[in-house]
Amino acid sequence: MRAICVLMSLFAAAAAFADPAKTFRDCPSCPDMVVIPAGSFVMGTPDTARSAPNDSSNDKEKPARTVQIQSFSLGKYEVTQAEWIAIMGDNPSENEGKNFPVDHVSWEMALSFVDKLSQLTGKKYRLPSEAEWEYAARANTSKEYYDSDEVASLDAYAWFNSNSDKEVHAVGQKKPNQFGLYDMHGNVWEWTQDCWNPNYQGAPKTQAAWEEGNCESRVNRGGSWFNVARMLRSAFRSRFSTTLKSPYFGLRVARSD
Repeated sequence: MRAICVLMSLFAAAAAFADPAKTFRDCPSCPDMVVIPAGSFVMGTPDTARSAPNDSSNDKEKPARTVQIQSFSLGKYEVTQAEWIAIMGDNPSENEGKNFPVDHVSWEMALSFVDKLSQLTGKKYRLPSEAEWEYAARANTSKEYYDSDEVASLDAYAWFNSNSDKEVHAVGQKKPNQFGLYDMHGNVWEWTQDCWNPNYQGAPKTQAAWEEGNCESRVNRGGSWFNVARMLRSAFRSRFSTTLKSPYFGLRVARSD
């Protein structure tokens, strides 16, 4: 009997190791959240890297720097239309489906959502900072596409122009990353809190959002079902007006613990 108990304990420990993510939900209609562990990582792209000869497109991802991250929580999935309707009472999406990510969401609309979610739960919901987003997407790796530098690896993790049939998909259909997060690459672009800056000169070395620069444009991360693979890289940055709505724009929420 003692041997059986020991064996069961070993199985339980192995299961816990295989699925280390701590998840929770603050209300029945709230997003599932994953506790992201503290750590540090190199944010951005090495100074010598180019997407192609004479290509300066990823200069906006430089200089690479080490960023310190305290534990926080991030949505396990992109916010779904069912979750948006439950909190906001409407559905702005062009591509309707309760388990699809909500789309046609501007940055200002995303702020309204996290504000209402905070009021409902009494917790501090917000948009992730750009540093938090990249740290969570990389999940203790340093490759271009989470676990690989090869575009072929994306098919297991992401909906993008090569496999999406030019349409959005329900959340959580692909593999999660090491932190237990789904669709960090592709499906819909995800807003962050950060103002746009053309590179990382003077950027924070903590997870704090960069609230200086061109704050009429905010940073989007992750790419969408419409985009080519290069735009889904963990380091890739894009910017859009805070009022712009698109079938490619959604969100993922963060929570301060």
